[in-house]
Amino acid sequence: MRRTDQPPPRSPLHVDAAGWRRARNILCVRLDAIGDVLMTQPAMRAMRAAVPGRRLTLLTSTAGRAIAPLLPEIDDVIAHDPPWMKPAQSRPDPTPDAALIEALRERDFDAAVIFTVHSQSPLPAALLCHLAGIPLRAAHCRENPYGLLTDWLPDSDAAPGAAIRHEVRRQIDLVESLGALAKTDDRMRVRVSSEAKRAARVRLLRAGLDDAAPWALLHPGATAPSRRYPAPMFAAAASRLVRDHGWQVVVAGGRGDAQIVDELMAQMTSRAVHIDSGASIGELAALISLAPILIANNSAPMHIAAAVGTPVVALYALTNPQHTPWRVPARVLNHDVPCRNCLRSVCPFGDQLCLRAVPPDAVVSAALELFAETRRPADFSAVPRAALRGELDELPIAP
Repeated sequence: MRRTDQPPPRSPLHVDAAGWRRARNILCVRLDAIGDVLMTQPAMRAMRAAVPGRRLTLLTSTAGRAIAPLLPEIDDVIAHDPPWMKPAQSRPDPTPDAALIEALRERDFDAAVIFTVHSQSPLPAALLCHLAGIPLRAAHCRENPYGLLTDWLPDSDAAPGAAIRHEVRRQIDLVESLGALAKTDDRMRVRVSSEAKRAARVRLLRAGLDDAAPWALLHPGATAPSRRYPAPMFAAAASRLVRDHGWQVVVAGGRGDAQIVDELMAQMTSRAVHIDSGASIGELAALISLAPILIANNSAPMHIAAAVGTPVVALYALTNPQHTPWRVPARVLNHDVPCRNCLRSVCPFGDQLCLRAVPPDAVVSAALELFAETRRPADFSAVPRAALRGELDELPIAP
């Protein structure tokens, strides 16, 4: 027989609203990759705007720190790759983690907001912040955090069968519970300098781009193999855009994307321009900001496009549902499968059916439709061709 005098399950702790209003020096913890940090930016912007004079330090991974210079809300960044985050590394020596605790203690933070995806636990980071003496600690958490969090939001996304919020919305909900309202501005935004745009346009024109004709930027890379649309299918779609519709195609990729870019270029049956995406995220953001349209996987370039307002055709693997393009015109392409939301970096069945079942013709149709709807011209206003004449004369433009 069920007892009726049992205490109710522990509910989230009452938010110390006055304490959060007093907090000026805040640590934002997002120990993930570039796209995850970028999707947390609207929440961090709300945190900073909520209290005049507030200062934000971002604690993120080595990979995630690359986007920090483009986020105006961030005053400082600390990079750390802890053993509880991907790529997991067995470290018998805890010295780096102990050193981080001391470094955080020396910075005398008033509060820490721990941002996680629904499949992660915030408790290791919460323990880190507790040991560093940070008095206020807030996060979503699926289990009872006891004293590790002072402000606990139940993780509704982690409940069985729950509808999972978009990652941007999830993080905004967290900070709004702490009194930091996003109001009407929940867009992702990055700052791209006019110098970076200028350099990107020079590289495009030298590579042979006719900026008066329609063109698309293709970025076929993604960190997780399960999220990569096959290179031959990318090549087929790109070739049809060129051959059948008179578009130009610019294929971009960084050092980690060399293999898939080479494979794509080798499979092309029509001419495409290959341009390195640059040594920094700032260069990549500048290149994406100039494009009328981006065709990419679920990857950092897709999120950067959303942050600079470039329409996106997203080849979106169904590994997880919450990372689709945010607040930007988009077409999201995939094929429904029973194993959707698998959270796997490598397809467990080896067939990538959620992507491979998307035909190249569907990519072409999506690009044409999105371009017709948006008619977004290349953003060359800040770098007119006449102003580049001397720079373009330095090297011949490719035929």
